[in-house]
Amino acid sequence: MSAADGNHVPRSFLGWRVAWAAFTVAVFGWGVGFYGPPVFLFAVHETRGWSVTLVSAAVTCHFLLGALLVANLPALHRRIGVAGATRLGGGLSALGVAGWALAAAPWQLFLATVASGAGWAMTGAAAINAMVSPWFVRRRPAALAMAYNGASVGGVLLSPLWVALIGALGFPLAAGAVGGVMALALWLLAGRYFAQGPAVLGQQPDGDDAGVVAARTPSPYAPLPGRSLWRNRRFVTLALGTSIGLFAQIGLIAHLFSLLVAPFGAQPAGCAAGLATACAIVGRTGMGWLMRPATDRRVAAAGNYVVQLTGSLALLAAGGSDPALLLLGIALFGLGLGNATSLPPTIAQSDFVPADTARVVALVTASSQAAYAFSPAAFGVLREGLGAEALFLSAALLQAAAACAVLLGRSAQAAARRRDAGDGQRPIA
Repeated sequence: MSAADGNHVPRSFLGWRVAWAAFTVAVFGWGVGFYGPPVFLFAVHETRGWSVTLVSAAVTCHFLLGALLVANLPALHRRIGVAGATRLGGGLSALGVAGWALAAAPWQLFLATVASGAGWAMTGAAAINAMVSPWFVRRRPAALAMAYNGASVGGVLLSPLWVALIGALGFPLAAGAVGGVMALALWLLAGRYFAQGPAVLGQQPDGDDAGVVAARTPSPYAPLPGRSLWRNRRFVTLALGTSIGLFAQIGLIAHLFSLLVAPFGAQPAGCAAGLATACAIVGRTGMGWLMRPATDRRVAAAGNYVVQLTGSLALLAAGGSDPALLLLGIALFGLGLGNATSLPPTIAQSDFVPADTARVVALVTASSQAAYAFSPAAFGVLREGLGAEALFLSAALLQAAAACAVLLGRSAQAAARRRDAGDGQRPIA
C-alpha cells in the first residue's frame, strides 16, 4: 500500500507481473544456459578445430558446476537476495558465453564453464521458483506454469537466433550481443520486481486479504533441518523420480532431431521438433491452470510420466518410418516436457513446510541436473550400440521408473497423514 495525502491507497496485486518478469528471466536463462551450449559446441568445434569429445566434456562441466551452485542457491538468496542473485546470474552468463566464444585454449574453455554454469544456476528452475513462490499459494501451480513457459519460449527464440547471429557476426560478437542484452534486461527486471516481496509492499499471496491468509490450513509436516532431509522418504522419492524422468527426457531430446531427419527431411524434422515444444507449453499451461490445492500432485506427476511413456512407445512402434505414429509420439512426449520441470516445485509446496520448500526445490533441481548432464552421452552409446529403438525403449522404461518413484513418495505421504489423524501429532517422516 502507498500513502497519498495521508490516505492509504490499495496497490494492485503485483504477483502476476512478477511471474511475467520471471518468464522473461526463464527466456534468457534457458535460451543461454540450457539451449545455448549445444550451439556453442558446434561453434567452438568449427572455429577452433577441437574434438567434439573435448567440447562435449565442457558442456557436461557447465551443467555439473551449475548443479553444484543450485544446491546452495537458497543460501545465496539469503545472503544477497533474489534480486542480487538474478543480477549476478545475468552478468556471469554474459561473461561465461564470452569465455566460450574467446577461448584460445581448452583450459580457458573449461574456465568459462565456471561462469556460464553459475549463471545458469542463478537463472534456472530453482531461481524461477524463488522469484514466484512468495507471491502465490493457491495459484502457485498456474503462476509457475506461466513463468516456466519462458523456458520453452527461450528454446524457440534463442536457439535459431544463436545460429543466425553466429553465422552473420561470428561467435564473439554474437556472444557479446546476446550476453549484453541478457545482463541488462535481468538487471532492470530484478530491481523492479524481485527486490521486494509481498509483505514489504503490504500485499498477501494470491492477492488475498489477511483474513483469508490467516485461515489457511498449516502443513501437516514437521520441518526437516540439516541432513534429516536426505533421510526423508518424500524428499528422496521426489529427487529420484525427477532425476530419472529428466535423464530420459533430455537424453531422448538430444537425439530426436537427428532421428527425424531420415523419415521427414531436415526442414520438416525441425518443424516436428518444434511440435514437441508447442505441446510442452500446452501441457504445462493446462496442468498449471487445472490443478487445484486439493489435487494429489504426485499422481499428476506420475500421470505426466505415463503420457511421455506412451509417446516413447509410439515412437518405438513407428519403426523410424511411420509419419503418423512419429507425430503422435512427438506430441505425447512433448505434452510432458514442461511439466517435468514445473511439477516438482508444486509437489514440494504440498509435501514440505514452507521453510523447507526452497531448499527442497534447489536440491531436487541440483540432483536432476547432475543426472541429465550425462544423459545425451549415455543415450548416444545406446544409439550407436543397439540402434534408435533402444533409445525409445529405454526412455519408456525410465519414465515408468520415474512414475513409480514419485508414487512411492505418495505412500509415505499417506502413511504420515494417517499417523497424524490417529495421534493428533504432526508427522516426522
